[in-house]
Amino acid sequence: MTVPTIALNDGTTIPQLGFGVFKVDPDETERIVTDALEVGYRHIDTAAIYGNEVGVGRAIEKSGIPRDELFITTKLWNSDQGTQSAFDAIDLSLEKLGLDSVNLYLIHWPRPDLDKYLETWLALEQIKADGKTASIGVSNFHVEHLEKVIAGSSTVPAVDQIELHPGLAQKEIRDFAASKGIHIESWGPLGQGKYDLFGMGPVADAAAAHGATPAQVVIRWHLQNGLIVFPKSNSRERVAENFDVFGFELTAAEVAAIDGLDAGMRMGSNPVKDFF
Repeated sequence: MTVPTIALNDGTTIPQLGFGVFKVDPDETERIVTDALEVGYRHIDTAAIYGNEVGVGRAIEKSGIPRDELFITTKLWNSDQGTQSAFDAIDLSLEKLGLDSVNLYLIHWPRPDLDKYLETWLALEQIKADGKTASIGVSNFHVEHLEKVIAGSSTVPAVDQIELHPGLAQKEIRDFAASKGIHIESWGPLGQGKYDLFGMGPVADAAAAHGATPAQVVIRWHLQNGLIVFPKSNSRERVAENFDVFGFELTAAEVAAIDGLDAGMRMGSNPVKDFF
C-alpha cells in the first residue's frame, strides 16, 4: 500500500499519513512504533516533551528499514526556546533518536508570552543549514504568529501542525497557510475521543455507505482535504485499521457534510491563552 506524498514548499516531500506518539508511554513506545512500521507507516511524529524519542529511535534502528524510506519529525519544547537552547535541544533529540538528522523539526508552541518564537525560528534556519533537519516548521501557530516569522526571516514554515478535526476545522489558519504555501498537519485528528464524533450523522452515514469504520472515514476526510494526518493508537489492530484507508473514497457530498460539523470545538490547549 503506497501512502500519498505531499510536496512541501522547500522541495522535500512528506507522507500524507503518518503515526503519532503523543501520550504514548515511553516504556511502550518501541513496541508500538515497531507495530506501526510493520503495518506500513513510514512517517513518525514525536516531540521532545513526549519523553519517548528513545523508544522511537530503538524501533527505527531495529526495523532495518533504510533511513531514506522514513520520515521522522520531532519538536522543540517551550523551555528550549531561544538561540543556544534550540541548538542544544536538537542535538539532544538527535542523540535520543539515534539519528544524524530528522526530516522535519518544529517549534512546538508559539508561547507569545515569552516572545522568543521569532528568535527561535531564526535558530531553526541555522539548524537546517547545519544539516540537522531537512525541513523546518511550526506547531500550534495562529495567523499572527505565522505572519511574524514570515516577516522576520527568510524562510516560510514548511508546515503548521495544529489541532484539527471535524469539530474544529480551523479554516482561518488553513486559508492563510494555503496562501503562503504552508501545509497543515492535523493533531488530534479524531477529536481525542472527547466528543461523539463517530456518532455524528455525516460520519456514521459515510461509514455505513463504505463499509468502513467511523475512524477510517474521518481519516479519509483529512486526506481528501489535503491535510497531513497522523492518528495514534496503542493497539496494533487499530494501528492497522487506521492505515487501511486507501480502498475507498468519500464523495464530495460526504466531505461537505463532514465539513459542516465544524463548531469551533477545541479539545486541546489554546495557543494564545494556555501557557505551560
